[in-house]
Amino acid sequence: MNTNLQEWREETTAIVNELLADGSNPDLDYEIEHHFACQKFELLEKAAVDLFKAGFEVTDAEEMELDDGATIFCFDAMVECKLDIETIVADIEKMLPILEKYGVDYDGWGTYFQE
Repeated sequence: MNTNLQEWREETTAIVNELLADGSNPDLDYEIEHHFACQKFELLEKAAVDLFKAGFEVTDAEEMELDDGATIFCFDAMVECKLDIETIVADIEKMLPILEKYGVDYDGWGTYFQE
């Protein structure tokens, strides 16, 4: 899991640095959307409940069809915070054991540019 966390730290650093380099305002709070996916709805639902209990706002699950015709279920967990690498990585670190427990995939995070 630590290798995974290191990869997410590197990706988070790149995303934050790109946003700031583009002129996004470092003083504002951002809505960070963490993305999750799983083929089994029941497992995704259990992960969503645990993430909610851990203090994250979770969206309703959506069903999506992949290019190969397979179906997956996904949802987002959101948190408002500064565009701070350590804060975002700490949230990912809290999420990973929950996702591992249910076999849910973490699909990264995103946010929106703010002037």
